[in-house]
Amino acid sequence: MATAGDIAQLIEGLCVPDAAKRTLAAAFLFEHGSEATKVITEAWLAFAPLANLLERDPWTGNPKLTVGVAVEPATFERILEANGSPQPAHVPPDQDAREFELAFPEGARLDILTTRQPGGTGAIARYLAKFGEGIQQVEIHVTDVDRASEILRSQFALQPIYPATRAGANGTRVNFFLVPTDGKKVLVELVEER
Repeated sequence: MATAGDIAQLIEGLCVPDAAKRTLAAAFLFEHGSEATKVITEAWLAFAPLANLLERDPWTGNPKLTVGVAVEPATFERILEANGSPQPAHVPPDQDAREFELAFPEGARLDILTTRQPGGTGAIARYLAKFGEGIQQVEIHVTDVDRASEILRSQFALQPIYPATRAGANGTRVNFFLVPTDGKKVLVELVEER
């Protein structure tokens, strides 16, 4: 299990000029986030109606995941610049977040997140104030977020954070669940791309 110090070093590794080192840091961050959801996705794959809604990673055939990494605004800018300034996502104005996605070889996907208002009351600002930089969420890609949410309510006794699906970045549809696993809770974002 990675320590907070390990995660901090990996986040710093996303800022370096050396592309191979950034790729390695991303792979380890992705692995840590994926490991946190392994028990969850195994249970979901065992239930066919939900398994059929999970998008699959073309590299592995496993459920398609993106690991959300929350960072301070200055770190966000450094990671953005080191990785060729990818286009930031369009985040709905009611959400206090800035983000962009990074995709690396062999399926490692990271969503780099920060707050628009440091010290504010948004979800990312609260996470950063409480925990500092780190893996904030794991996104699980689904073909129908409404149906997947209903199955999680009725078959897995999980309650969504929002009563209804809401708009996410770049026109996605999302909902969030705090899912117990290995004595902790993991924030899972169900993501349906349009």
